[in-house]
Amino acid sequence: MVKPDHPLLSGTFGPVTEEVDLDDFEVIGEIPADLNGVFVRNGPNARYLKEGRYHWFDGDGMLHATYFDRGRILYRNRYVRTSCFEEESRANKSLWPGLLDPPRPDRPDMPEKDTSNTDVTFHAGKLITMWYRSGQPYHVDPHTLETLGPATFGGTLKTRVSAHSKVDEATDEFIFFDYGRKWPYMTYGVVGPEGRVRHGINVETPGPSLPHDMGFTRKYSILHDLSLSYDEAALAAGRHKLKYFPERPARFAVVPRYGSEREIRWFEAEPCFLYHVINCWDDADEVVMVGCRYRTPTDLAGRPDGARLAKMIAQLQTEACLYEWRFNVKTGQTRERLVDDTINSEFPTSNSALQGVETRYSYNILMRNRELGAQFGGIAKYDLQSGAFSAYSEGERYWCSEAPFAPADAARCEDDGYLLSYVTSLDEQTTELHVYDARGRELGRGPVARVRLPRRVPHGFHSTWVSARLLSKSKAPA
Repeated sequence: MVKPDHPLLSGTFGPVTEEVDLDDFEVIGEIPADLNGVFVRNGPNARYLKEGRYHWFDGDGMLHATYFDRGRILYRNRYVRTSCFEEESRANKSLWPGLLDPPRPDRPDMPEKDTSNTDVTFHAGKLITMWYRSGQPYHVDPHTLETLGPATFGGTLKTRVSAHSKVDEATDEFIFFDYGRKWPYMTYGVVGPEGRVRHGINVETPGPSLPHDMGFTRKYSILHDLSLSYDEAALAAGRHKLKYFPERPARFAVVPRYGSEREIRWFEAEPCFLYHVINCWDDADEVVMVGCRYRTPTDLAGRPDGARLAKMIAQLQTEACLYEWRFNVKTGQTRERLVDDTINSEFPTSNSALQGVETRYSYNILMRNRELGAQFGGIAKYDLQSGAFSAYSEGERYWCSEAPFAPADAARCEDDGYLLSYVTSLDEQTTELHVYDARGRELGRGPVARVRLPRRVPHGFHSTWVSARLLSKSKAPA
């Protein structure tokens, strides 16, 4: 049995099991009057101790939301009540092994626990939660955080959905992908604003791989077949183990948003692995993708050290740099370049209303590698045009969260708005919500408001901002 003092189940990683609504806070500074909407972050929050080993990704999904309404604040947290969550609730115990142990042989329908703990986005009036291993997406009420049930899109969804599927706010389309260990290995689809799957195709790859993210432009979607995959011997034995193939080019599929399988164009690039895409856009005949590429370590002879890179990824050690790929749909050529190798940053966000068109700014998390993986050490704002950046950190003993960009109510330019982050003191084991001014180089001045939460928010993964304008289009509870 995993012990409750396990380092990933205690301290600031420790789960909070009580679901609360809180509206009484000490605020240092002033909440901007033009910041209205909700900041939602997803993450693992284990409810039952289990047999075997524990991985940070094993915890049940929990949403932490802070609502902003003309200077007033409400904090709310709720579990994502997946089918696995409900099954364990009835049994009053853990029923699944974790990622470090073999899957359940008696449950071919659910060999691994689908926690829906990785990502969250907003589409067609509802939140959608997702799991990074590709699972069943779930609909959640954005006002109450009540789990509404599996997101089947009116019964039209015939595949699973991976975390990092996207929403085009300009069209309110949900653009998704699914990957797995069995043919067809990857699928792709589009859900319309009416909430039904409008399009879906298989994306043919030579075998199973481990894509993590995708991107889209106004014309195209970009899917990944990277140089990281499963260790074949471990896979045959039913174990999950990563292997990096330094001789295998990274491949990127560029397909029209509603394109057929015949219209997929594959582009090869230098062997690599990347977790997260910042944004993509069309530039004449080129499709541009900017993201955070892992630095490939080398051995003493200068050769790529694939075993070391796979171990880094498995242990959540992050060494990433800003990188750009350009895929020419007319010539079939790939151009790529290093944008910035100054700092190690990941978990990027940008102005989500401008996803799919060229953007200038990216807001990344400064990564510090520690014994338990990569600590979220601070926030950096990149200017992708000039190469300049500004950054802010509370210091070595603080852990922040991915910081989504929240446009001001009447935003006049791309960076006219705020960044939001749950910042936890590793010493005091307390959490504050920090609000940063994203304009110009104001980030480096630190937060304009600190909201002292009366309870800690455990470390987690991805987040989203839903403006009051979008929130008003969804049905509020009576």
